[in-house]
Amino acid sequence: MLFDLDNTLIDRLAAFRLWAAEFAAGRRLGPDAVDWLVRLDADGSVPMDAFFARVRERFALAEPVEELWRAYRARLPWLVECRAEVLAGLDRLRAAGWAVGIVTNGMADNQTGKIRRTGLAERVDGWAISGAEGVRKPGARLFRIAADRCGAVPAGGWMVGDDPEKDIAGGRAAGLRTIWIDRGTGAAAPPADLTVDDVLAAMELLIGMPGGEGGR
Repeated sequence: MLFDLDNTLIDRLAAFRLWAAEFAAGRRLGPDAVDWLVRLDADGSVPMDAFFARVRERFALAEPVEELWRAYRARLPWLVECRAEVLAGLDRLRAAGWAVGIVTNGMADNQTGKIRRTGLAERVDGWAISGAEGVRKPGARLFRIAADRCGAVPAGGWMVGDDPEKDIAGGRAAGLRTIWIDRGTGAAAPPADLTVDDVLAAMELLIGMPGGEGGR
């Protein structure tokens, strides 16, 4: 079974808000800067090179876009947390016989840092990051790479994530059944096999299934 990382296993939005507050305070950007940064980020939907180009322009920052982005990637993993209940749920899934992995878009340093800093690295069998593999979700190959790293095959497996296109459509294209996490953003419900409002609910559903369905 494969999980998305940001806003599925971890709360990327909460970490981004913390980063925005630090960034704005450190540069004395003014009282409205944090809300502006959060709106511009659009829940992680804006490419970060474009994001920092806009930030640099608005606040007349001296650092190049690449330096701003690199500093962000170095800092964000230290602000991300994974709930203890989620870590415990992954342990329970593996104990039940599931092969468990992470498939995520993003830069390799940023996403690897999140996985290692939160303790997820010790709770999964493998992961695939788009920036390291040269293919992004919803491309089916990234899901297949993740499954292979876990010693599994996509057929008979599951993908759990919050993005209708990248996680649900991508997972289905790779031959996986899917669980959509509806975070209440107003996104139209995708044709997922199951819908829940939190990753813990998805874990409970899967723990109740035969672990052999995980394709070990």
